[in-house]
Amino acid sequence: MKRLSLKPGAARPGQRLRRENRELYLIMAPVLVMVFIFFYLPMFGVVIAFQDYTPGDPFFSLDGTSRWVGLRHFKALFSSIYFPRLLRNTVTLSVMNILCGFWVPIVFALLLNEILHLRYKKTVQTASYMPYFISMVVAAGMVISFIERDGLVNKLIGLFGGDPISFRTDPKWFPVIYTVTNIWKTFGWNSILYLSSMASIDPALYESARIAGASRFQQAIHITLPMIAPTIAIMLIFAVGDIMTSNTDLILLMYNSATMRTADVFGTYIYREGLLTGKTSLGTAIGLFASTVNFILVFIANKCSNKISGNGLF
Repeated sequence: MKRLSLKPGAARPGQRLRRENRELYLIMAPVLVMVFIFFYLPMFGVVIAFQDYTPGDPFFSLDGTSRWVGLRHFKALFSSIYFPRLLRNTVTLSVMNILCGFWVPIVFALLLNEILHLRYKKTVQTASYMPYFISMVVAAGMVISFIERDGLVNKLIGLFGGDPISFRTDPKWFPVIYTVTNIWKTFGWNSILYLSSMASIDPALYESARIAGASRFQQAIHITLPMIAPTIAIMLIFAVGDIMTSNTDLILLMYNSATMRTADVFGTYIYREGLLTGKTSLGTAIGLFASTVNFILVFIANKCSNKISGNGLF
């Protein structure tokens, strides 16, 4: 059999592909450099978790400056009286956020996709995106003012004959307030990805369904949802992979000593122990533990997604 050979001067398929996508690579370059500098280079610092580190000391030294302590900081974390509370609160807040908030942008995108009036559709989209761009400090301040005893929420409760509720000092209300605030800030922004997936669906599928007599609800259930299922699966994997990572900024701005019982999470503990008291090694150990658990959860969620739906990250 005669072997095919490239003509002299002809570009190989890989070279041709790189040449055709050169502009895309140039667009991606700044983002890749930023990710490398701010996400990959700092990973070298995880060695601090195995040292008795003082800011300013070298990570590695031959003169004994680096004081290696092995797993001492991990043992201190697991034996801490705060560890059960930190683990329970972190998992509880993250699971509540997934159960109550993951489906909201999907439903919102489905409803928005059915709006035919273009100007009204864009207005609703813009209004839903706006909370995402509000500063976390401003958003937390707004929520706190709403839930005060003389705030908007208690005034509405009073209009219906109810008694004012101490939302800010009652620990049982913090998970609800945190979850609702998270949903309010992110559901519009998170819906963009689902709307983009819906925009790529072949219109001929909807036309065929209309000819067959399918209602718009049936089209959404049997065409739109299955077509965006890969996107939903990937986003769910990411959500599961963040179970050990709560929105620390929002919690720090909203919690207080009265709500610590249900609001204290790994992120706030790292802030107190790692930054305020200067226990850098302990804070790094906590972060490494949470990141390791998140990686394991991503791997398990991806395996389950591949087996159930055939969609996954890898």
